[in-house]
Order: sequence, then structure tokens, then C-alpha cells
Amino acid sequence: MQAKKITDYIFALHADIQDARFFEGFWPIPHGVTLNSYIVQGEKTALIDLYRDWESAPEQMDSQLASIGLSADKIDYVILNHLEPDHTGFLREFHKINPHAEIISTAKGIALAEKFSKAGKDAKYRAVKTGDSLDLGNGIILSFTEVPNVHWPETMVTYEAKSGTLFSCDAFGSYGKTGDRIFDDEFTAEEHAHYERESLRYYANIVASFSSFVKQAVTKLAPLDIKVIAPSHGIVWRKNPAEIIKRYCDYAGYNTGGALKNKITVIWGSMYGNTKIGVDAVVRGIQRAADALKAAGKEAPECTILEIPSIDASFVLADAYESKGIVMAMPTYEYKMFPPAAFILNLFNRKHFTGKTALRIGSWGWIGGAKKEYDEAVAPLKWEHIEPFEWQGLPSEEDIALLEKRGEELVQAITR
Repeated sequence: MQAKKITDYIFALHADIQDARFFEGFWPIPHGVTLNSYIVQGEKTALIDLYRDWESAPEQMDSQLASIGLSADKIDYVILNHLEPDHTGFLREFHKINPHAEIISTAKGIALAEKFSKAGKDAKYRAVKTGDSLDLGNGIILSFTEVPNVHWPETMVTYEAKSGTLFSCDAFGSYGKTGDRIFDDEFTAEEHAHYERESLRYYANIVASFSSFVKQAVTKLAPLDIKVIAPSHGIVWRKNPAEIIKRYCDYAGYNTGGALKNKITVIWGSMYGNTKIGVDAVVRGIQRAADALKAAGKEAPECTILEIPSIDASFVLADAYESKGIVMAMPTYEYKMFPPAAFILNLFNRKHFTGKTALRIGSWGWIGGAKKEYDEAVAPLKWEHIEPFEWQGLPSEEDIALLEKRGEELVQAITR
């Protein structure tokens, strides 16, 4: 694969990770993910964002460097916007190949390069802060802006004013391999819909805990004339960079008081089918209320139904994150919540999934108990709740009628 030309002096180096099962050792990536690094050439050459030795990424990058007449030992600066290992795992090996390259990052980034990445005791470091710049010659100047906690505390972005290119590392990134194409104007509308889902899932999985810092970063970067967004994962936005900025602003609002989608996500697990019967009743109620709204010419909520644990938490988070309404349906298991549901709620707390209107239902066998653990789990999230409902064993006809009513009430609550 050839290096991709962004301008006459900026090139993207791109490796597709397509066989790995997980990102961060945890989140499934069935559609792969990209590792993007960038070369900026003036009189001197800078490599922005590194990579790790993952599915032969260094070999892929070396061949692309060669396609523009470069090799790793000819690079003058390595700029590390973010020190997570998928961007720095190859730093130690790179330093052995090129011990003369100066490593540039924030002060916290340099500390991580020394102590976490262990680049090398003789490595050359330069700590930068917001407002600092690096002159590569030929009128090419890189400037730095600290954006802490997007999503590690050492994070910064790099901007090249002549081309208007923002090298944003994890910010504005996405899951999904892209093949031989990397630019937003190379993909169809259908493909963009796929990457939009993958960017939402990436954000919900990786970035959602830090939404307030994302909003601060977007405000801080607003004065820049951004014409290209070059992240370390996903599409390079050269035609419409405002689109990915808008997406991230929307995503950041989902758990910081912004508008949520008119959508209900039903998350359910059932041991012997009794809770599933209740779920079906609630969904009938949701559908009946939605049909009534449509008949009245009003917008009806979308409804997504996800069974746990057969559907991975990564995908559950993506749908739930953007939704106004949540249904949590689980049986009591050993006096507590069904464990897969407890796991999902743990993640909701870690990612600060606030601002929802929720309905909890579930069956129990010899005794209940899920309610107490559930109430404790959701208390920090400050959700509004429709009156919950539990029943023993098989639901009766009266139980089913009440569950249908609860589904209708949830629709009414999120659409009033």
C-alpha cells in the first residue's frame, strides 16, 4: 500500500487491523480498526502518532514510508499526541532504529514515554504545552494544544495551519478498517452509515467517560481553521470535517445534558423464558403507543431490542448511550440481579450514562432481590423511572396486561 497524500508535504500512513478480536483487550472489533500515523515534511520531517507491533503494522508503515522515499531512521521528530500503547507500543523499537529523533509530547506525555513506554534512557525529549510550536522549515509550522482527558490526561493535538490539518489522535476517531481508502469523500452514503455506527460505538466504549473534557476541547479548538481532521483511528476527513466534529459534539451531549435520540433500548436477559414473556409484553405496549403517535402525525420512538449476554456489551452501550428510554429486564439470580445485567449497569456507571427514563421488570423464583441491587446501581445515574414490575415465575394474564401498560407509559414519558 502507498502512503496517502493529504498535501504535497503531508502523508497518511495507514495499517488495517482486521484479524484481532478485541480493542483494548475488551471491546470486540468484528469490522477491524485502523492505525493511522502521519508524516509532515519541511526541511525536517516529523512523524505524528506512532503505532504498535500489531498485525505487522510496522512493516505496513515501513513500506508506505518507502513509497515517499523515507525510512524510519530519516525522521527528525516523533510527535506523540497520546501515549496509549496502540500509539506508542513501537516507540522503544523505533528509538533503537532512530536514536536521534526527538520525542515531543506534553510534560505528562514525556513522563509516560520514559516510565510507561520506556523509550530508552538516552532518548531525546521535548515537553510542549498549549501555544508552543515546532518549525519544520519551508513555512511548515506545527502548533500544539493540550486537550487533557480526551481521553488520557497527557493528551494533546497537533495543528498545521498552512493546510488546516488537525492531527487529533483518538479524538474524532472510529472503529472499522477502511482498506485502501481513508478519505471521507471516497466512501458511499451506505458505507458512511456503517462508519457512523462504528464511531458511536467507539465513543460509547472508549470516550464517553470523558464527555465534559471533549466539550472543553471542541471549544478550545474552535478558533482554528480546520480543513482536514486526521485521527489515529478511522476515516481522514478532508471534504467535510465538520461532520465528525458534529457527531462528537452530539455524542458528548448524550451524558452531559444534551439532546438524546427519540429511542428506546430494551436490554433483557432471561434464564428460563419467564422474563422474556414479560419483555414481549412491554414491547407490545411500546409498539402500540408508537403506532398511536404515528396515527396522530407525531414522531414515534425507535425501539431496539438487545438480548444479553448473547449481544456483547460494546454494542449494548452504543444503542443505550444515545437513547432517551431504557428497559432493563432481568430475573433475580441468587438474591441479586441476573449477572449479565449487573455487568451492563456497571459499565453504564463507568461511562456516566445519565439522563435516561427507565423501566425495570423481571421475574423471580423462590424470592426476589434484584430490586435492591438495581436501585443501588442506578442511583448515581439519577434516571427517571416508570414504576417497576416484578412477578413470580410465569406471568399471569393480569401481569401481562400491566406490563403492556408499562411499555405504553414509557413511550408517553419520553415523548411528552
